[in-house]
Amino acid sequence: MKKLSIKSWAIDDRPREKLLNHGKTIVTNAELIAILIGSGNRTESAVELSKRILSSVNNNLNDLAKLSIQELMRFKGIGEAKAISIITALELGKRRHFEEGKDVFKIKSSNNVFNLMQSIVGDLPHEEFWVVYLNNSNTVLDKYQISKGGLVSALVDIRLIYKKALELAAVGIILIHNHPSGKLSPSTSDIQLTEKIKKAGVALDIKVLDHLIITEKDYFSFADEGML
Repeated sequence: MKKLSIKSWAIDDRPREKLLNHGKTIVTNAELIAILIGSGNRTESAVELSKRILSSVNNNLNDLAKLSIQELMRFKGIGEAKAISIITALELGKRRHFEEGKDVFKIKSSNNVFNLMQSIVGDLPHEEFWVVYLNNSNTVLDKYQISKGGLVSALVDIRLIYKKALELAAVGIILIHNHPSGKLSPSTSDIQLTEKIKKAGVALDIKVLDHLIITEKDYFSFADEGML
């Protein structure tokens, strides 16, 4: 039996029309992706192809965002342009979450920091080192990427950390880096680096308030564990 094209579906079943007539919240993830890619292949509609792509990552959008262009192009009907469209949409969603994080004005706990930074570094395949800068009431002044590294480490320029702190007139900083391996325990080099950064801030009267190691689902806090 010949498959029906999306154009032959009832109006309310077409993804674009469904969004237009009923609003964005009623449209499924697969239908949203179908709108992005526009068409499927000879045997699947855009929605069916989108469902298959989602099924390959257990319908988890975070895992979908980890797929590379080449991995997406392994699906019949997904060329480079469609793969780029999917990645672009997911990256915009991530950046939107980043912007929303700017509304978190005060840091009251390590969990606040985790919520602020997890979407930024939690699912990266490489290590990044960030610093959150605070004023004397623990209000976030800025968050800044200090370095980007490989699978197991990222070089950190301590001078750059404090240069930015002085520009912002920050009185406290929180260090953040991710472990792509998923392991939460700090390495010896993590501990040594934290102590080095802490000592460097003494003369400037800028305090290291915490250092978080973040993975996709959890975090380790130096402050909570009494390691600062």
